[in-house]
Amino acid sequence: MIERLKSLLGKLETRTLVLLLALAGAPWLFLAVADEVVEGETAAVDRALLLALRTPGRPDDPLGPRWLEEAMRDLTALGGFTVLTLATIVATLLLVFHRRRREAAVFAATVVLAQISANWLKTFYGRERPDLVAHGGYVYSHSFPSGHSAMAAAVFLTLATVVASVEPRRRTKALIYALAVGLVVAVGVSRVYLGVHWPTDVLGGWALGTGWALVGWLVLSLGRRAR
Repeated sequence: MIERLKSLLGKLETRTLVLLLALAGAPWLFLAVADEVVEGETAAVDRALLLALRTPGRPDDPLGPRWLEEAMRDLTALGGFTVLTLATIVATLLLVFHRRRREAAVFAATVVLAQISANWLKTFYGRERPDLVAHGGYVYSHSFPSGHSAMAAAVFLTLATVVASVEPRRRTKALIYALAVGLVVAVGVSRVYLGVHWPTDVLGGWALGTGWALVGWLVLSLGRRAR
């Protein structure tokens, strides 16, 4: 049994092993954050970080000039249902047209499963939205985890994996991943800046969406090795 395990590990790439470790860490991080949220251990930190982005004594006024607030609304829209749905449809169709049916199926399935899990977890935890500051955007669901953050991570990171898999140059691969991570971070920060999510909502959303992106990456990696 031990020899078989050693043989299997020997066949796996180091990248795959790192991926498996990351895949195990994502749900652990989510559950750890969720546990702290349920117990109320994050309340003080959440309040401090949320108020740090507001003008002292004026919780209805975000820090910075008005153009920054508008820019944050633009960034938060990148993680919205409409934008990500359109991006998913267009990317899936392009992959199919380029005969990348496996990648198209994995990408679409990852996005759908991430959306279902985010909605279910919001209902399960039932956390209320921040009431310390005025909301800078329209909200209609529970707060934990952040759906925008989760879906931005699932869509952009999975799409980056798919695109990078057909790109031979390492620098271009690095640029693709850097752009995806930058978009994910920007969407999450915008949710806190606009006062519609607690910071731990965003952290939980990042963990959830990244977990699904890692699942998609693993499926694609195993598929390529099988071929």
